[in-house]
Amino acid sequence: MAERLSNSREVLFQYAQHMLEVLDWLATYGAAPDGGVTRLLYTEPWLQAQQALLAKMQELGLEASFDAVGNVYGKLQGNRYTLRPVLTGSHVDTVKNGGKYDGAYGVVASMMALGYLKAVYGVPKRSLEVVSFCEEEGSRFPLAYWGSGHVTGVRSLAGSIDVADPEGITLSEAMREAGFQTANLGDHPAKREDIGAYIEIHIEQGSVLGYKKKQIGIVTAIVGQIRLTVVVKGNSNHAGTTPMTMRKDALAGASEMVVVTEQMALEEGEPLVATVGRLHVKRGTSNVVPGEVEFTLDIRHTDELKMDLFCTKLLTKLNEIARRRELTIETVENLHASPVAMHEGISAEIETACTAYGFQSMKLPSGAGHDAQLFGPICPSAMIFVPSRGGISHSPDEFTEPEELVVGFQTLVHVLYQYGYGGKADEIL
Repeated sequence: MAERLSNSREVLFQYAQHMLEVLDWLATYGAAPDGGVTRLLYTEPWLQAQQALLAKMQELGLEASFDAVGNVYGKLQGNRYTLRPVLTGSHVDTVKNGGKYDGAYGVVASMMALGYLKAVYGVPKRSLEVVSFCEEEGSRFPLAYWGSGHVTGVRSLAGSIDVADPEGITLSEAMREAGFQTANLGDHPAKREDIGAYIEIHIEQGSVLGYKKKQIGIVTAIVGQIRLTVVVKGNSNHAGTTPMTMRKDALAGASEMVVVTEQMALEEGEPLVATVGRLHVKRGTSNVVPGEVEFTLDIRHTDELKMDLFCTKLLTKLNEIARRRELTIETVENLHASPVAMHEGISAEIETACTAYGFQSMKLPSGAGHDAQLFGPICPSAMIFVPSRGGISHSPDEFTEPEELVVGFQTLVHVLYQYGYGGKADEIL
């Protein structure tokens, strides 16, 4: 028995080192010269990355496949078919010029964890699956959680396939270009109803763990989030011949709206945050009064009622600005995600793992949205955080120490072992 444990530790170390190598390898897909990574949904770097991950899953002995929208699964089949599988993973897409850890670490760590468990312990009682979700960020199309949203049934093809990216390419066109068909699939071609639990490991994207000198964060809840697209329209006119008092300047109006958004969020106070992350002047030219401007709104809070109330008050104020300036304003809600509490039982198992290995851990909420947020309402869900240096994320400067990545990996392996092979494997999820 002692020899087996010694061997398993050695194999665990080997898989942990391989995980670090695979994480660097995955960052080559969509890599930029400055060190950033860009993998937008259904683009060539994205497709190459998903295809490469599928091949890597097969190398690890997992049953790998694409689903209808581009999620990639790797399955370690259990021998008790009545037990619902545990799903683990994260997303493969990035923001524009993002880092190599956000999402990718969760995919690679989960994949290598299943590879390790199969190599050391063989067939589990309960099936374990890793997933590389096709999209979470909403960086190309104004639709976040396209991957996990389809699996959970929150997203559908109906009403979404004609949504366009900034270059005017529709979602359906992008899907077809990447080899995924939209015709005759129904609204929910990738929805699953057999998942017993979902466990996601992720970089913190904040500085709390580093500040508190903790190795593992056990997520208690994920904040609610509203994402909107706001279109402000005025009159496009000559910059030299249109008097200031006669202008209906969409950009000037939108600028006031951006400032008011910040002011109202500051007045509301923590934990609410409101962000205008993108502003686009349609047909913008230096000598033309802007006639149409589009910008995004991102509102987050741990309390759904307060989040919704703030959104209502803010939109009322934005409409007042538009009327005063004789502009029109249109808003489209692209996402409304409720705050979601994580599962206490799985979270307790994460804490048990940390205690067993002597890892310093703490409980904390997540201010960023994650795929686990969509699974929370339909199955037991939990998240493991590892530190982010300086709290930097969505940037080429995003970084987590290798030792911290390995600590997270070891924690995830322990939890997956418990639900696949150990004392939690017979639990009804």
